Amino acid sequence: MRAVGYQTAGAINALENITLAKPTPTGFDLLVEVKAISVNPVDTKIRASSSAPAGEYKILGWDAVGVVKAIGDKVSLFKVGDEVWYAGDISRSGSYAEYQLVDERIVAHKPQTLSYAQAAALPLTSITAWELLFDRLGLPQDGSATDARILIIGAAGGVGSIITQLAVKLTGAEVIGTASRPESATWVQTLGADVVINHNQPLSQELAKLDIADVTHVISLTQTDKHFDEIVKVLRPQGKLALIDDPVGPLDVMKLKRKSLSLHWELMFTRSLYQTEDMIAQHHLLNRIAELIDTGKVKSTFGEHYGTINAQNLLKAHAQIESGKAIGKIVLEGFSQ
Repeated sequence: MRAVGYQTAGAINALENITLAKPTPTGFDLLVEVKAISVNPVDTKIRASSSAPAGEYKILGWDAVGVVKAIGDKVSLFKVGDEVWYAGDISRSGSYAEYQLVDERIVAHKPQTLSYAQAAALPLTSITAWELLFDRLGLPQDGSATDARILIIGAAGGVGSIITQLAVKLTGAEVIGTASRPESATWVQTLGADVVINHNQPLSQELAKLDIADVTHVISLTQTDKHFDEIVKVLRPQGKLALIDDPVGPLDVMKLKRKSLSLHWELMFTRSLYQTEDMIAQHHLLNRIAELIDTGKVKSTFGEHYGTINAQNLLKAHAQIESGKAIGKIVLEGFSQ
């Protein structure tokens, strides 16, 4: 099968077109023919920091849409021919390949109203957003959080684009997004945010301009270390901070004590990495996201189509992700003949 991989961690040009043997499913695994993928910051971080074992290739990619071609002996949720979407398992070979093995418990049926490319933009960010909002922060899904005010730092990015929509559509909270450029601010407004502020300015000053005294929840998706003091300042006593990024240097959590603020980490790979008892929750939540999409409540965060899945196009995608200027998700579709 065709794939894109690398051997030694480092620059983008480590990616190369390769040929590998098609894998065989066992147990809970599905063998999926990959139709479309999207590129996430985790792809670029692993490429830059983690080499393949000697003589082998590392295959990145943790967002995919495809068709089930074969199933393991313990599979009960899917059959051959089903169209599926998923974000995969960071400890296994990824989706930069024609065929991929993935545990059925972290897979769901693809939204019927989206193309392969449109659907590929969503799995990883949807899982991250859903788990952060509803598992980590414990916000309601029934619109009853009318006394809550959520500040989303980095609302125009991949995760920000979906978490903004879910917060607006399901929680009932006031939603404040941050962006730094006119085009990204416009994007966040189209996603339904009540207010958009500039995170290149002190958050407290930006909120004060709008006569907003504080927020109950902060969702920090980027540069948490840079914004940390301002986050503590704007959070209401007993508020909650959730983050997904990798801060540069340690965060001084003692600053949270005076206000009794709580800190929550979200990593969507935790359930699959540790084979948790509730691992199948990702199957259920992805099916719920598909329902929200098919009923028009949530839209794809598809940003740009970079062509077919090959090393040259993935090089361009990685460069754009690393620039920090991507709006929505970068998608690639199909393999060149």
